[in-house]
Amino acid sequence: MRIDVRVGAEADELRSLHQWLGADREIRRSSSLTLQEQPPEPGHMGGLLDVIQLVTDNGWSAASFAMALAAWKRTRPQDPRIEIRRGDTVIVLTQGSDAEIERVIRALETSTEDEAPGT
Repeated sequence: MRIDVRVGAEADELRSLHQWLGADREIRRSSSLTLQEQPPEPGHMGGLLDVIQLVTDNGWSAASFAMALAAWKRTRPQDPRIEIRRGDTVIVLTQGSDAEIERVIRALETSTEDEAPGT
């Protein structure tokens, strides 16, 4: 399963979340994390960091992922907006409340259950 995560407009926040998720043993054990860049704009040397991409295996836990996002969010002084995309499903965390975390878990578990084998 592939999940894309975007954080506000700041590349530093995206890097911070990438490091946070990479330090989480449960997430590291059951997924691979990469930072993806947008192609560079004409006249610029490099691309802009755009998204964290998670590719998960069968042992992946939506609950562990959602809790890690919420824990990271609580450490941020500016309370950044986090967008999680799984196929056509998009979930936005604005506060990291219990209700939002539950919504993330439900949405990701539902899209996992609905997924055809081998995708």
